[in-house]
Amino acid sequence: MLQGALLGVVGLLLAFGLSLALSRYEDRRAAVVNEANAIGTTYLRAQTLPEPIRSRSLELLVRYTDSTLRISEYSPESGRQVRVETREDGLQNRIWSLAGRTLNRAPTASAPRLYVETLNEMIDAQTSRVAALNNDVPPAVLWLEILGASIALGLLAAYVSLVGRGIAGVVLASLLVAFLLFVTADLDRPNQGLIEVPDTVLHDLRDSMDEPPAAPAPPRRLGE
Repeated sequence: MLQGALLGVVGLLLAFGLSLALSRYEDRRAAVVNEANAIGTTYLRAQTLPEPIRSRSLELLVRYTDSTLRISEYSPESGRQVRVETREDGLQNRIWSLAGRTLNRAPTASAPRLYVETLNEMIDAQTSRVAALNNDVPPAVLWLEILGASIALGLLAAYVSLVGRGIAGVVLASLLVAFLLFVTADLDRPNQGLIEVPDTVLHDLRDSMDEPPAAPAPPRRLGE
């Protein structure tokens, strides 16, 4: 009864921490897909803009995608990630400035209005992804897991040493607890460790940008 109660407490603590880490991991994966979709849609709609804003916007979007991929290489809230975010903010301002110029030239045209709409979604997606990367499991939860597991397993080991049996069960339980703690900590490090947030969809998007634009530039109007 004592062994079952102690292991039950350890199991509840580990399940709580693992569920928090797993939910954050899924949020990060979803954020990557959402940002890739937003950038891809923005890139397609930028092809419908008039020249020379079209070419400038496409070039900036390619650079923006490269910068987005670099976020996956650095630890959350590190100095390198902050510099990449600052560079992205600058690219966003330049892209938005070009979009505003296009909209001012043709405020009733459909293409600039649709482009501005999806560009805004792209900026929001970047904010959501950075927030998801920086949303770690609270350190207090991890320390509670380690402390609770250590106390429970220590008491269990002391009891087993008194009765002189069940040592193999304690060893197996300790190994299982250590493995679950490792998985929880690994899930909470999106850019490090064995379990990383995949960014294949962003790489595929970047590769597609090396191909010629699918939509040709719209013809110039007389007087432009």
